Amino acid sequence: MKPTVIISNLGVNLDRPTGPQRWERWRPTVSLFQQEDMEPARLVLLHDRKFAKLAKVVEEDIQSVSPTTEVQRLTVGQRDPWDFAEVYASLLDFAESYPFDPEAEDYLIHMTTGTHVVQICLFLLVETGRIPGRLVQTSPPNNQRKRGHATQGTYTIIDLDLSRYDLLATRFEKERQEGVDFLKSGIPTRNRGFNALMDRIEQVSQRSDDAILLTGATGVGKTRLARRVFELKQRDRGIAGGFVEVNCATLRGDAAMSTLFGHTKGAFTGALKDRDGLLRKADKGVLFLDEIGELGLDEQAMLLRALEEGWFVPLGSDTPVHSNFQLLAGTNRNLGEAVRAGTFREDLLARIDLWSFELPSLKDRTEDLEPNMDYELASIGEARGKTVVFNKEARTRFLDFATSTQATWRANFRDFGSALRRLSTLSEGGRISTDLVDEEIGRLKTSWQNLEGPTASGATPILDELLPDAPIDPFERPSLEYALQTCRASKTQAEAGRKLFAISRTKRKTTNDGDRLRKYLARFDLSWDRVTG
Repeated sequence: MKPTVIISNLGVNLDRPTGPQRWERWRPTVSLFQQEDMEPARLVLLHDRKFAKLAKVVEEDIQSVSPTTEVQRLTVGQRDPWDFAEVYASLLDFAESYPFDPEAEDYLIHMTTGTHVVQICLFLLVETGRIPGRLVQTSPPNNQRKRGHATQGTYTIIDLDLSRYDLLATRFEKERQEGVDFLKSGIPTRNRGFNALMDRIEQVSQRSDDAILLTGATGVGKTRLARRVFELKQRDRGIAGGFVEVNCATLRGDAAMSTLFGHTKGAFTGALKDRDGLLRKADKGVLFLDEIGELGLDEQAMLLRALEEGWFVPLGSDTPVHSNFQLLAGTNRNLGEAVRAGTFREDLLARIDLWSFELPSLKDRTEDLEPNMDYELASIGEARGKTVVFNKEARTRFLDFATSTQATWRANFRDFGSALRRLSTLSEGGRISTDLVDEEIGRLKTSWQNLEGPTASGATPILDELLPDAPIDPFERPSLEYALQTCRASKTQAEAGRKLFAISRTKRKTTNDGDRLRKYLARFDLSWDRVTG
């Protein structure tokens, strides 16, 4: 027969010894080893760090009644044994790290001790196979107070069809999905990569207080997501502190040190009184440092010390200040390149890069434009006290443009949200018309073209106008766009040719710039009249 291993959560009340009289009362974990037909080879006793002394005494009592049993005490972090997310995360971490060997050992998971939350989580872990074994439940004797009565009680091995607990597992999965939906503001996003990213951020947010780095282009929603992470932790884990936010791009010199770490009166010119600083304000809460790549090297060094040691020294002070906060950081810069350039500390990057998530640009998840559009319009309507909707044709036209290559969404959701706010403001009777959509499309195209230019950004408005679906290689698109713009800015085909071939024409004995341009346009089934007409 394979040796039996028992996994039990320490019963901080029922297992607690009370002097020599403890052998006259039933204690569920100890009772398993008093059973005549039970000879476990090993006990894995799970307990929170603060109950280490109690676990040690229980270990000694078990070895006194079952000397051949090896007791393995393992610490699992359960500060609040009634917090479903925290308990499940701690037990899941144990299940994923413990070296189970079902081929060589039988496992019994003790279900009697611990809170109902602990018992439910153990059920789920056994049901899903994360802990390979059967359940065992202990019960006290009928009259444990009767002098001389055996105190071991009874036990029952539960080898039921755990599929009947599908409803419980489904309910837990529903709660987890509700957390993911909360991070997405309830928007039914369709992009698989983005949804998988939100799943992982939800898991990390619930299980870890380590730093989280959010990267991505301007306007992808880093600040909004950071707030949702805090609100999710506040809702489910009841963190005591608040959400403290600062844009590091606005911090310079002494003001940066003072804003983040505080100062004492007289620390520098203008320091007329003491100031706590944002790190102290974020104690027991979340600190969001947006654009962390803009911090100076001195501030980076102090931030690293605060993260690693939990304390820092305000400007002008000799007394360290303690603050226990979780750091969320955001940046649109490549911090690896900043490290190589010497503008960002490598050790700080290593500290904040434990959990790094890159948020995709809007143009990379065009299938999410429609649900985000509906969400934004509903939010605008709620704020203004009236419903705003597209008419059918206008909705189709706006979405066709929004998901096309013409829409670069240079500032991502900032551009997208601004466009919808303008359309909502100008709508008559709360209905957005095709005329308004056409006007807004023109505004967006002009804005992007003015900011980027065709060769810098890859935006090709004339090309998209003339050949919207043409299969043209990406490297050729900017060159062709430049040629088309030059044609429209010239009076004749020959003039446009002279501008386009101003260098190469000097190396030719004979020149016919207009003909060269005609042949170039013909490669794309274009003519001078079609381009300039």
